[in-house]
Amino acid sequence: MAQIDIYALGGLGEQGKNMYVLEVNQGIFILDAGLKYPTDELYGVDAILPDFTHLKRNRDRIRGLFLSHGHEDHIGAVPKLLKELSMPIYGTYFTLALLKDAMQDQSLDPENYEFHTITKDDTLTFKNTEVSFYQTTHSIPESVGMAFQTEDGVIVYSPDYTFDQNVAAAYKTSFERLAHIARQNVLALLTESTGAEHRGFSRTSQHMDYELNQAFLKAKGHRIIVTSYSTDIFRIQKAVDIALKYNRKIAIIGRKAQRMVDIAINLGVLKIPDDKLLKLKFIDDKNKNTLEDSVVLVTGDRHEPFYMLQRMMRKLDRLIHLNSKDHIIMMTPPVPGTEKIAARTLDILYRNDITITKIDPESLPPAHASSEDVKLLANILRPKYFIPIIGEYRHFYAMRKIAKEIGYQDDEIFTLQNGQVLRIVDGEAKGIADKVKSGETLVDGILEGDVHDVVLKDREILSQDGMMLVIAHLNARKKKTVGDIEVMSRGFVYMKENEELVQKVGEIYRNIAEQMLSKKQIDFRKFKEKIREEVSRFLFKETRRRPIVIPVLIDVPKE
Repeated sequence: MAQIDIYALGGLGEQGKNMYVLEVNQGIFILDAGLKYPTDELYGVDAILPDFTHLKRNRDRIRGLFLSHGHEDHIGAVPKLLKELSMPIYGTYFTLALLKDAMQDQSLDPENYEFHTITKDDTLTFKNTEVSFYQTTHSIPESVGMAFQTEDGVIVYSPDYTFDQNVAAAYKTSFERLAHIARQNVLALLTESTGAEHRGFSRTSQHMDYELNQAFLKAKGHRIIVTSYSTDIFRIQKAVDIALKYNRKIAIIGRKAQRMVDIAINLGVLKIPDDKLLKLKFIDDKNKNTLEDSVVLVTGDRHEPFYMLQRMMRKLDRLIHLNSKDHIIMMTPPVPGTEKIAARTLDILYRNDITITKIDPESLPPAHASSEDVKLLANILRPKYFIPIIGEYRHFYAMRKIAKEIGYQDDEIFTLQNGQVLRIVDGEAKGIADKVKSGETLVDGILEGDVHDVVLKDREILSQDGMMLVIAHLNARKKKTVGDIEVMSRGFVYMKENEELVQKVGEIYRNIAEQMLSKKQIDFRKFKEKIREEVSRFLFKETRRRPIVIPVLIDVPKE
């Protein structure tokens, strides 16, 4: 009896953190391992990763990690995963180059890990399973979908794709590979859902080409600043191609900082002739980098392009200072979490009479399949079961409607939640048969472990109510307080205007000290807890706020 289990450790009902698992007769195949960015209320959290507990419990059954492309929502959790588990890693040359660079940033030596470079023409053989690949059209080159051939049929994993035909070879969908997969018995299709609410076919890049051309014509004789997200290699290449068409030289701001762009140039994936690539020197009295007949590409992740424009406008950047003669072309529509800084940046630029062309978001080629793209893929492959992945539940709802429009019934469409296990036995879906542990790991800077809920709660309190330090010197041997009590506030109250409140906190300390210092043995832990409790209770009664109270007791042996 053949048994196939399909489930996700992340990526269902959310944006990012994509990590899917396919179990074929107990063998575990991991499909991507990404991160997602935190929301505003997760103070100080840099990234959110999947919970790997289930994989660690079943490490002996893992056959490998298979990567579809190099965006962080698909590979961002891999360095953390590899710190906890060892396994073979499969991906295209460019995807693995990005991953290795990210690993080195996390102090992991890629030489210690097992990498396998794959192409769209490769087929890998495992026990009871063959894995083949097909190239997809996405905003980053060398993206692939995957087909897992089992004895009961093929499971196709199809993340982040469109069918734009106006693209270079590194971005073209390999229809011949899709046709080959379609001639087999396709059991299930796991297809992305993020663009499912958009009806019709995905827009092509021709609209963006036209708007970029028009913007370059208007900026004739002026320096052009083009903003783009560093993950959108396809859009960056389009801007480069048009700059070359107008015989402009090209400078890239943040090449070293934005490693994806730098790696793409070094590997020839992003093509810029050497004689057209400018290397800028720092601005000084002799060098102003006016570069009137050039294009400056400002790349970065999320908020970074906006932040860099602000620095340039305020003359804080070391390479480019903006002036009223510059023409800015913005290919960076705000993404969730960047709306405020994007609006603030535009306000600063307009206030300084900077000419701005905002490429219409509707003209930018999307990176995700629209409704007709999904239908096309499903009609090519004709899968028995339809499984939406990658997206929020509103996207899954739209995918269910799409599937029904092309003839699927309710019992052939499976909308899962993270951790839910869809079981297929002898080619027949049995529904949700199990649930594995799934969840989130919050990463704070370079910390290895999860950020505890208590830490997040403290950060929330600090952001809203601030903190108060109660500092006292005591002589433990003589059991008495030495000198005055010092009370300090940060983000809570202005000390000079609240002297009565501060005096009352001092009195609370003295009352507690009288009790605690009268005992035979001084328990400093209980002493601090008592101060924290009593002062917190008093402050809430007086101000209806709950600052974090930090008692600091310093033992002074000599007066």
